Amino acid sequence: MQKRIEIKQSSWNEQQLLLEASPVSFPLDGVIASNQMLVDSDNLAFIYKLETASEFLYVSIKDDYWADINQAIQEKKAVVLVTKDVALLLTNMEEEIDYLIENIRDNANYGEEMEKRVNEIF
Repeated sequence: MQKRIEIKQSSWNEQQLLLEASPVSFPLDGVIASNQMLVDSDNLAFIYKLETASEFLYVSIKDDYWADINQAIQEKKAVVLVTKDVALLLTNMEEEIDYLIENIRDNANYGEEMEKRVNEIF
């Protein structure tokens, strides 16, 4: 079973965008950023992959937070995942988002709604 971390809200400080996660029922000991992202077009979300020594964890960033992600990229601000136990820099975010957006635009394989939302926000 995939372990997912859902973003529940976002906020800003001077240097970074904070993506605040809903509580999780699994430990986040030793979790690191993978520098990789995926697309979940069924749920209109970008997925940032995290790693532990034994598994992957998936941070679901739904379209509600894409405008903030876009602003962070435009302003060259860091994006940080915040949970009760961890604050983790999501590295390589700009490159991964740029790559995904380029692939989603004018590509019906991702679904009409996903393509529409990407074009509206990015």
